[in-house]
Amino acid sequence: MATRTKKQLITQIATKTNRHPNDVREVVQEFLDSIIDCLSSGDRLEFRDFGVFEVVMRKQKIGRNPKNAHIAIVIPERHAVKFTSGKKMRQVVEGPQTAASSKQRATKSADQLYT
Repeated sequence: MATRTKKQLITQIATKTNRHPNDVREVVQEFLDSIIDCLSSGDRLEFRDFGVFEVVMRKQKIGRNPKNAHIAIVIPERHAVKFTSGKKMRQVVEGPQTAASSKQRATKSADQLYT
């Protein structure tokens, strides 16, 4: 698996749409800035079939320093961005075989409930 950068994505979009990369870069950056603005104000961002971005509160927990496991470290609660993939994205990423097998497992589970 390769890592794709924003620059590579902009180049790909510019080539597909016959637009200048600078124009595409402005649109992509404005889109990303808008996502950050929405999430920072506490809004939930939903893109059908793609996924949902939302801000969740991570609870306070006790951590350990691996070098000195006897000393407990309190990790304070904090806000974090959570992404949940949409149905179409899951199906494409998992592939047809995995999606079919998960559907079969769900059917078996439902059958077990009713027998």
